[in-house]
Amino acid sequence: MKLIILDRDGVVNFDSDQFIKNPEEWKPIPGSLEAIARLNQAGYRVVVATNQSGIGRGLFDMPTLNAIHDKMHKACALVGGRIDAVFFCPHTNDANCGCRKPRSGMLEEIAARYGVSLKGVPSVGDSLRDLEAAANQGAQPILVLSGKGLKTQTNGGLPEGTLTFPDLAAVAAALA
Repeated sequence: MKLIILDRDGVVNFDSDQFIKNPEEWKPIPGSLEAIARLNQAGYRVVVATNQSGIGRGLFDMPTLNAIHDKMHKACALVGGRIDAVFFCPHTNDANCGCRKPRSGMLEEIAARYGVSLKGVPSVGDSLRDLEAAANQGAQPILVLSGKGLKTQTNGGLPEGTLTFPDLAAVAAALA
């Protein structure tokens, strides 16, 4: 089975320093949904792993997060794509949970759910914590320069072997 892990904000949709708090604020990055469809057509199962501390901060609730993800799934389906599953951490950084990236709890859960090793599995993110979580599980960290990716690249300290692409569409073109 071919698997790819995507961060959500800054990879699939535009990010916001004020958080994506409702479906109206969720807007796909041009080409990202088509990239997911292209990955699907190449045999990849696409999963999303996303920190969503807005829940822990009280900025939105679970029904709202579900509505945001429902919009994402429907928008993806309209262009022939499919996201198999969304894994998320609802905790704030202060909670010191095991699932919030850069910790690897979400990725461990993905490996367990799909019954696979994540060694070499492409894992796409726009922040250092996304890349660190991937590297900690032996996945292939891929930085996209969309979202906060350019700032992440400029700050340096990327895990060894990190690949860099302008956006998810470029990742899909390289992998599919």
